[in-house]
Amino acid sequence: MPTVAQYCAQHNGTSRKPSRPNGGERSAPVVLMVSGGADSTALVLMACTSKLDIADGRGVATIARERLHVLHVNHHLRGAASDADEAFVRDLCERYGLPLCVEHASFTELDGQNLEAAAREVRYAAARRLVNDLSREMGTARSAARILTAHTSSDRTETFFMNAIKGSGPAGLSSIPRRRNIIVRPLIDRTHEDLVHYLRVNDQAWREDESNQDTAYLRNFIRHNIVPLAEACNANLERAVCASCDILGDEDAFMSQLAATALRVCMIRTQEGLLVLDGNKLAASEVAVARRMVRRAVGMLDADARLEMRHVEAVLALVGAGSGSTTLPCGIDARMEFGALSLRTRAACEELAAGWIELDEPFAVANGCLLSARVRRIVPGDDPVALAREASADEVGALGGAASVWVDAESLGYAERDLEGLCGSCRSAVPVAHRPRLWVDAPAAGDIMCPLGMSGRTKKLSDILGAARIPVAERPLVPVLRTTPQGAIVWVAGVRVDERFKCTPATRYVLQLEMRRVIA
Repeated sequence: MPTVAQYCAQHNGTSRKPSRPNGGERSAPVVLMVSGGADSTALVLMACTSKLDIADGRGVATIARERLHVLHVNHHLRGAASDADEAFVRDLCERYGLPLCVEHASFTELDGQNLEAAAREVRYAAARRLVNDLSREMGTARSAARILTAHTSSDRTETFFMNAIKGSGPAGLSSIPRRRNIIVRPLIDRTHEDLVHYLRVNDQAWREDESNQDTAYLRNFIRHNIVPLAEACNANLERAVCASCDILGDEDAFMSQLAATALRVCMIRTQEGLLVLDGNKLAASEVAVARRMVRRAVGMLDADARLEMRHVEAVLALVGAGSGSTTLPCGIDARMEFGALSLRTRAACEELAAGWIELDEPFAVANGCLLSARVRRIVPGDDPVALAREASADEVGALGGAASVWVDAESLGYAERDLEGLCGSCRSAVPVAHRPRLWVDAPAAGDIMCPLGMSGRTKKLSDILGAARIPVAERPLVPVLRTTPQGAIVWVAGVRVDERFKCTPATRYVLQLEMRRVIA
């Protein structure tokens, strides 16, 4: 996102001299995506005979011929016409001495995706592969390479209307960006008619796609029906729309930056396939930022998950209600419980479960084991330390440690009146929010605890698991019980309890934790 000084330099061309590129940037590959239509044919001519700004730090400049490579994707959607497009591009590249890569695509299975979107993905995937291969061959950084497309202000205007009709947000209304990473669109300020005129002046033919006349396609309907009507009201329609797109794009980038910062503050636990957010902080966020936080969080778990507005609103509804769950695209589970929003991938759901253990509700974890918790009152005259020692020695857990441990319930922060109520006949009178619960998930990098018997000294969880002779491959399946998703470790199930929550002679209420294997 540019500063004011950078923005002025970019648009005025007088405020600041472009930075000088290094040698790698001057020799890195530049891939032209060429279909054979008027716009991409003009891109080839301009790249070979004129000057373009390809965002490599030099501003408007000539591109060294040895950097140029052409990519053509034959989608085979129009039979002989598609093959004729390929032949035209071959002839064009031969005329200008440009190396050509042709890829062939088929669309037998779209998985619900529309054809235009599928074809676009195929083209960009092919371009990325070609850039990777060329960068390796030329010994240059991939970040210095460029993929040039021939999108114009006409394309940008059409996309703006398409997204507006579909009900897009700011990201969609900003339409086609001038640049996205190494993809650059140097013709974005020119209209399609500008490029057609350029080709005619240079006596250069191009290919026409007859399907562009079919108004059954939304883009063509907008091109032939909506844009002409709008131009009747504003002869400079494309310039006006593109200016709006630039403004929306800058504001969208700024909002995305705010959302990224807010999300970092909101995250209370991250591990492979799992992201836990502070529900209260998310609920207190501005809704415009919160929507972006949800999208960004889901994208961190699975970049292929395409959220629609209804999905985002469903997640925010859970946050507002304080409870509930929903399933998002790609099988991601969103669950709001006890002030925390948990997002899990399908794979994470199938491995070690993560979530809250509540009283008297068995919680299934990996390896066919169940975790459970219940409150018990220490009878006056009994020795809580001896009872806790006896309980933990009753049986051996699935991991070789105690399958049953007692911890001091009051040391977990729960009030005596609530614990007493849970031990008596009026359990239902104790609010759910006041009942003891622990968060269970897998070991995470950097975890530490105060193992029982070490007089309060801390130790890395990885060292504790190693001392227990648990294989590294099996450690992600070891259940770790914590006070909260980001809180202190209470019990590494079947391995070790934490010193801070041990029973003492003053203990009056205990939380009995058990892990047992389900017999199939």
